[in-house]
Amino acid sequence: MKLIFFGTPQFAVPTLERLIQHPKFEVMAVVTQPDKRRGRGNELSPSPVKAIALQHHLPIWQPRSVKKSAETLDLLRNSRADAFVVVAYGQILSQEILDMPRLGCINGHASILPAYRGAAPIQWSIYHGETETGITTMLMDAGMDTGPMLLKATTPIGLFDTAIDVAKVLAVQAADLLVETLLGLEQSTIQPIPQDPEQATYAPLIKKEDYRLDWTRSAIALHNQVRGFYPNCMTAFRDTSLKVIATAPLTSAVFSKLPEDLQQAAATWQPWLSEKVAPGTVVGLLKHHGPVIQTAEGLLLLREVQLPGKRAQTGWDFVNGTHLTEGESLLG
Repeated sequence: MKLIFFGTPQFAVPTLERLIQHPKFEVMAVVTQPDKRRGRGNELSPSPVKAIALQHHLPIWQPRSVKKSAETLDLLRNSRADAFVVVAYGQILSQEILDMPRLGCINGHASILPAYRGAAPIQWSIYHGETETGITTMLMDAGMDTGPMLLKATTPIGLFDTAIDVAKVLAVQAADLLVETLLGLEQSTIQPIPQDPEQATYAPLIKKEDYRLDWTRSAIALHNQVRGFYPNCMTAFRDTSLKVIATAPLTSAVFSKLPEDLQQAAATWQPWLSEKVAPGTVVGLLKHHGPVIQTAEGLLLLREVQLPGKRAQTGWDFVNGTHLTEGESLLG
């Protein structure tokens, strides 16, 4: 089966590698986003997908707009590929492109559709406290993740899994499922299933304001925000900002899921649950762990943080380094 692969970030790499290695597929070319300037030297750097394509000496096409590049459209049309495989490419394909391959354009989307259509499904599923996610393969249409579904695979989300942790699992799952999907389409053993638009939810691009922690939310909600938007969440601290990288919700609802050392320290932190202080207030300093913050519902332990211009540090090192005291506020 002749394929053109569309993809850009690390998430797409396992699928590309699997397709290259599979004896029933021929990856004819790779379409990826243009190189970007990265790092302190601001030097042009290839996408992770391009790096793999270079290793395998594959043709690489990097149009700034795949819909408007006459050269790329001609190359795609003349390839006579059986299918275009799309995993986190980063550009919307026109109907002209969608109609080119014999079997269509096959997308691997990182959610259980029709839930979490859009650009950031992993992040928003964690933000909303989902305990399960997965991969859906689908035939692409002109909408945003609205095409008929082909196959699904699920995976659990643990209480302390970050978006990066889940993405690593789903990237491998996507590779497995796309191989199965392509073979099933070729053999006509898969029946596309239309999505129910009434069941659809959305996962839009993450904005800068989404990183700001609002202490009037619950401890669980804030914990989900920190790990969903890992490692970028921020709060006020004294006259600057503080990046909150890892947390633990200290609530009875999740007690059995807490690490053993936090369960053993419950005699220290559980009395703080009954204190009457404003959200955002440091209610206690849990020895060897970090500061414990009052929220609208429950307490949140800051396990790892980062001050501007400094390296990330444990919550306890932060307490000692800043001489943090009980009663301080993170509301700014």
